[in-house]
Amino acid sequence: MDKTVAVFQKNKFQEVRVGIREFKGNDLVDIRTWTMTQGSEEMVPTAKGVSINIHLLPDLQKSLSEVEKELRANSML
Repeated sequence: MDKTVAVFQKNKFQEVRVGIREFKGNDLVDIRTWTMTQGSEEMVPTAKGVSINIHLLPDLQKSLSEVEKELRANSML
């Protein structure tokens, strides 16, 4: 499967895309920065991102929840 599930703006020229990808027979959750090519409106993926096996998604969700709790406890969110 190769599907983008969510997209949000990182800044004026970049966005973050979250999706499901297959690479070398492995299903992955891919979180990657995409950027606009110079002189064009076309977005291309950068090397900045992370791909993890789909079986690690619960660990990622738990980690993000812990980060959110910490940010809220410190009035940063």
